[in-house]
Amino acid sequence: MGPTAASALPLSAAAAFLLVVVAAVLAPLMDDFWLRPWVAATLVASPASANEEVDALMAAKRGLEDPGGVLASWDPNLVNPCTWFHVTCDDATNRVTRLDLTDLNLSGRLAPELGKLEKLQYMEIARNNLQGPIPPEFGNLGNLISLDLYNNGISGPIPHTLGNLKSLRFLRVDHNRLTGPIPRELTGLPNLVVVDMSNNDLCGTIPRSGSFANIPLNSFANNPRLKGPEVPGAADSDC
Repeated sequence: MGPTAASALPLSAAAAFLLVVVAAVLAPLMDDFWLRPWVAATLVASPASANEEVDALMAAKRGLEDPGGVLASWDPNLVNPCTWFHVTCDDATNRVTRLDLTDLNLSGRLAPELGKLEKLQYMEIARNNLQGPIPPEFGNLGNLISLDLYNNGISGPIPHTLGNLKSLRFLRVDHNRLTGPIPRELTGLPNLVVVDMSNNDLCGTIPRSGSFANIPLNSFANNPRLKGPEVPGAADSDC
């Protein structure tokens, strides 16, 4: 006799699967108000979304060299990543809200799959040895408040898709090898208050409209090919 769907899962995942099934069956029968919050919380914390986040983080881990073993606790057999070191979750939903990988001697590339962490608010991956581009998929992180990728070896353009991050307040990508123009889409971010793009190889002119109007010019220092602030009404200088 073959294994059931639940028995084919790891033990922790099977337990969560059965818990959700029980909750779904009992929910319509429950008239006791004190039980309803438990059922709702169980359904919200179902393994489906959590397992997607496990997959995304494991893709990120596979793309990184980790000589110090700091990501050893990242176990794909767990039903969610909330017990992993350097990962923070919302207590009510078990969704990942923070990724703290700063100053861990990591190298490799940023995984596009990190763009699937829909509830992520803080991505802190500064002061490592990362290379390669910033994935355009990061523009899907609609709840992101802070993106800190400074002091790495990240190259390529700043994705214009970051202009979708309407919750973003802090954008620090200084001390990398970024090239190309500063995307004008970023000037439309309503909550952006801190920007640092200094010490890269950006080109063109510095936006001075929208959210960039009050960003100090020293936030763009040491980009030899930047030609200074844009002139209102004038076409942007070619890179």
